[in-house]
Amino acid sequence: MNSDVQIAGDPLAVPHLMPPVPAHPSTVAEFAGLARGIAADRDSWAHLVRYDAASRWYHRLRTGPGYEVWLLSWVPGQGSGQHDHGPSSGVLTVLSGELTELTGAAAGDRRRLRAGDQRVFAPGYAHEVVNDSLEPAVSLHIYSPGLTEMPMHHAAPAASVVPSAAQGAVAR
Repeated sequence: MNSDVQIAGDPLAVPHLMPPVPAHPSTVAEFAGLARGIAADRDSWAHLVRYDAASRWYHRLRTGPGYEVWLLSWVPGQGSGQHDHGPSSGVLTVLSGELTELTGAAAGDRRRLRAGDQRVFAPGYAHEVVNDSLEPAVSLHIYSPGLTEMPMHHAAPAASVVPSAAQGAVAR
């Protein structure tokens, strides 16, 4: 019996039948995929990471039409402060270590993010990211369009940032 390829021919041999592969990501899924691809290619970013005890370290890793990719490092106790990303959507991917995302009223909702975890957010999404573990962390951030503003929110202060091992019986 003949196969479909024997009867109709190989569709991959006729390029005009294939949808074009996007040169740059344009959907949330494509940006999340780009982040996973960069995360998997540790050799492309690990040598760039620096740790700064005085402030979060960051490095713009790449840009494309309508987006940019940032690499950040966090030593224990460092945080971003409650903020949003203006008109930009984004993908946050933890590359190594652990981070905690605080959201909601007075940043009362906590979500632990471990290596490989991703968060996707739309314009206006407010959060705070902190390293409340005892080890350094590295994260990747993709913004579309590229980050032009990061308004800080000065709501009631969240619970203090204390490394996890020292929290003991503190509820999460």
